[in-house]
Amino acid sequence: MTSVKTPADEAEARAIQDQLRSQVIFDEDGPAVGLGLVAGVDVAYDDERDLVAAAAVVLDAATLDVVEEATAVGHVSFPYVPGLLAFRELPTVLAALDALTVTPDLVVCDGYGLAHPRRFGLACHLGVVTGLPAMGVAKNPFTFTYEEPGEQRGSTSPLLAPDGAEVGRAVRTQDGIKPVYVSVGHRVSLDSACAHALALSPRYRIPETTRLADSLCRKALREAG
Repeated sequence: MTSVKTPADEAEARAIQDQLRSQVIFDEDGPAVGLGLVAGVDVAYDDERDLVAAAAVVLDAATLDVVEEATAVGHVSFPYVPGLLAFRELPTVLAALDALTVTPDLVVCDGYGLAHPRRFGLACHLGVVTGLPAMGVAKNPFTFTYEEPGEQRGSTSPLLAPDGAEVGRAVRTQDGIKPVYVSVGHRVSLDSACAHALALSPRYRIPETTRLADSLCRKALREAG
């Protein structure tokens, strides 16, 4: 079973990020778009019960049919600290992924990869600890800036850090609808990640992987005893 160490404090969490960041692989294109298995992962919280539920939904990339799904529920093991959210989410996300009987060719996170204040968001962290190609598709640009992409589906524009570095792209997945924000996690290029985001979003703004995982983790949280 894949596991991650729960840091004792913020300083240890940042040290772990610093150690793992050097292991991110940026020079692979990643799996072919429209082939193989793509997993979406997402989490939901119940603060009153101190619970977090994670879901992993695996789709056939060619048809977007559901191949398998799994959930896991656990107690939140790390406080909310901006930039360190992966330490709250990863243990339960990894438990959901470990419950699958198939191995996805790509994991799509509801969040960030390189587009992160410390250049090591959830998609990077998950990719490094599992070894799987991973990418992030976020609903909001966080602290980064971008020019509005063209109104047509498939239009993109660079997502820029305060220092001007391109850390992702705003991607218009539906005509005239607010873009999503795609960033590399591990073992996939930005061009490929953007192509995957479009292929996974034939009807709605967010990828089917994220949409289905979001629904499933909320259901798991409601049903948690």
